[in-house]
Amino acid sequence: MKKTTPPPVSKDLSVGHVAKRSGVAVSTLHFYEAKGLIRSWRSHGNQRRFAREVLRRVALIKVAQKTGISLGAIGKALKTLPGERTPTVDDWKRLSALWKAELNGRIDRLTRLRDQLDGCIGCGCLSLGVCPLRNPWDKLSREGPGPRLLDPDREMIRTE
Repeated sequence: MKKTTPPPVSKDLSVGHVAKRSGVAVSTLHFYEAKGLIRSWRSHGNQRRFAREVLRRVALIKVAQKTGISLGAIGKALKTLPGERTPTVDDWKRLSALWKAELNGRIDRLTRLRDQLDGCIGCGCLSLGVCPLRNPWDKLSREGPGPRLLDPDREMIRTE
């Protein structure tokens, strides 16, 4: 029986291989690249190629997205890495610490909303005197139609 040798392991990956390994659609990888979150280059045959480290970068992007971090915030964080390199464990600790503060703020706002929601009749007027979400003097009308929530972390709208 003739023994076959496996092909040499390539240090770069095709877009299809990255998609398969990361569980992310090819179109999503193209989108991430257009947003500057990942980088590729073209081979001599004009094929898109990625460094293997892109798998860790895509994993970080997906985890951050699942926690509600915007792609803009993810991109900003990734740009803080020296040479925009692949994040290390220490990088992840630093980035996730920044995001934890944002997530804790969001959790606090949602908890307050949840706790006040049982008093809301869902009509969108927010003008009942007993409603904890009310909108006295219709200050929020300048933001457009529909229900608005007074966010204690936002600057209050000034009346002119």
